[in-house]
Order: sequence, then C-alpha cells, then structure tokens
Amino acid sequence: MAVSPVRPGFKSGYAAIIGKPNVGKSTLLNQLVETKLAAMSSKPQTTRNRITGVVHLPGGQIILLDTPGIHPARSALNQMMVKTSVSTFRDVDVIVFMVDAQQGFRETDSFVFDSMEKVTAPILLALNKIDRASKHDLLSVIAEMDAKKRFAEIIPISALHADGLDILSKVILNYLPEGPPYFPEGMITDSPEEFLIAEIIREKLMNLTRMEIPYASAVKVESVIRRPHASLRIDAVVYVEKLSQKKIVIGENASMLKKIGKNAREEIEKRFGDKVYLNLFVKVKSHWSENLPDLKELGYTHDIH
Repeated sequence: MAVSPVRPGFKSGYAAIIGKPNVGKSTLLNQLVETKLAAMSSKPQTTRNRITGVVHLPGGQIILLDTPGIHPARSALNQMMVKTSVSTFRDVDVIVFMVDAQQGFRETDSFVFDSMEKVTAPILLALNKIDRASKHDLLSVIAEMDAKKRFAEIIPISALHADGLDILSKVILNYLPEGPPYFPEGMITDSPEEFLIAEIIREKLMNLTRMEIPYASAVKVESVIRRPHASLRIDAVVYVEKLSQKKIVIGENASMLKKIGKNAREEIEKRFGDKVYLNLFVKVKSHWSENLPDLKELGYTHDIH
C-alpha cells in the first residue's frame, strides 16, 4: 500500500476495539466509519475475524481493528477467534476496551481485562450503552474502573445512538503518533469484497436462525462476476456441520434459504450499488469448527480483513 506524504501535525495509527462478546464492538466500528462493515446480531460471537475500518478526520486517520469477543474458548474456531483478538495487542498504538455500562464490570469483562496484563499501549475505556444505564450506575462503574489505575482515559458512549463518539474519536487521535495517512481519502476498508459479501450473508443467516445453527454455520463466496449493465452474479455456499442443520437452513420448500438470500441480496445491492443475482447453496462439512484445515479454507485465520 502506497503511503501518502507526511503532513505537518497529521496523526495516524492503529486502534484495536477489544471487549467481551456482544458488548457493541462491531456497532462502534460501523458508526465510526459511517458504513456497515461488520456483521451485527444480538447473538454473541457474531464477529469471527479481525476487520479493518478507516476513520478520516481533519487532523488525522484512525485505522480501527474490530476484533472477535475475548472469552474462555473451547472449540478450535473460538480459540482462533480469541487468538486473533489477543494478537492485535502488539500491533496497535492504542486499545479501546469496551464495557457495558448497564451491566457493569463483570467476570466476563475481568477475563478480557486480565488478557491485557502485558499491554504497553495506552488503554482507553469506552463505557458503552450509557443510554440504558442510570446515572447512579454509570458513576459507580466509572469510579470502580478508575480505581484500577489502568486506563489512560474513560469515555462514556452509546455506540448504537452515536452518543459520545466525536469525543472518543478525538481522544483516540490524541494517542496516535504523527505520521502520514495510510489510506487514501474515501477508502474505509481494505477488506476484499468477497469477505464483505460473506459477512452480509452470514449476518442474515444468524438473525433468521436460532439454537446451534448460527454457530455451526459459515459462509464462503465462491465467485463474484461483474456483468454488463452494472450487475453482479454471486455464488456463495453456506456450510453447516450436520445434515439436520442443512435441512433447517434450507427450510420447507426452500423458504428459509430464500428469505436469507432475499435479505442478503437487498443489502449487497445497497452496499455495492449494483443489481445482484445471488445463488446460495448449502453444504455439510462435518466438524468444520474443530478442523484447522477447514477453518483456514473458510477464511478463519489471524489475517486482517
């Protein structure tokens, strides 16, 4: 990637968004870059990869890394997700640690906090979901976290309602070094379009299914073909681990698969501005979430997206 010339006083660098599952990390990334990049769901562990988002500000450029939720992991997939998050600690200039202000600092947050024991980069505490917390609870958690003497600054925010995000952006920028912009103006991610499309499909699948299906499913985009008259033909495969799961994802008379495809196609068209022809297939890949070669084939590695 070509780096632009240094501008006097211009700051640029990397900031990792860290926290337990379902604390609002992907919502924060999407709000700060003002575009939906990361899949969003009410279900924990929606984010499986490290996703890059670029925030362009008058005085600098923040390169955000949205990470999977850090949690005690058992499956090979979850272990890789946690390793992906922890590996960002050494790659960034600042860490944004998110805690749910309504829930307070729980054991699940403590697990994440302890994982940052050897971090040398400044840690900013973003207390999220302040719209759901009472003033008393918010002040209580601020006092509790301040007493830990580990955070450079504490910033109350609501990622969902974009409350406090201007302040958070300025604070992050303050902790970045001076340097050139790494991305050209207008570029908000370096994620391949195949990855972004797969995330959209997987999000629709997660939001429409329940029980074990969201966690036993993966999406791989096999091909994206640009055709005349601004149209895209996309072939994608939904992988599940059992035949019974395949039947659920397809649904009676393919009703579920059609619904997933329709919702995904509409968002892909909105995201890319093209007419989309989406062909979805469902295949069984037994125990893929425990098989390292399968994980690699499906794109679950330490690489940034």
